[in-house]
Amino acid sequence: MAVDYFAVIEIYMDQQTQTELEAAAFRRLVKHLDNRKDVQNIDLMILAGFCRNCMSKWLMAAADEKGVAMDYDQAREHVYCMPYSAWKDHHQMPATEAQMTAFSAIEKAKLSPKV
Repeated sequence: MAVDYFAVIEIYMDQQTQTELEAAAFRRLVKHLDNRKDVQNIDLMILAGFCRNCMSKWLMAAADEKGVAMDYDQAREHVYCMPYSAWKDHHQMPATEAQMTAFSAIEKAKLSPKV
């Protein structure tokens, strides 16, 4: 049976098929973000709580779990589809005041006690 989140809609599959589907979805997300270089990491953090750097860290952690040597720069190059320094030079824009305000509000909310 698939991992719990697939069980919610009662999809049953073997582990290999599940892994292949998840890998395909990850590759599609990377490609989508590569096609949307106009979407800045801070916008992703504000709206979704993760960004390309987070994805790079997740990829690096997955590699580590499998005993595959991958450093942060290699993981970022995979997610950014180019060296991170090139992406920053060509695609990263300075954060606007509105973006910084929104991001700060989200970070503060994370620290607030839950009621």
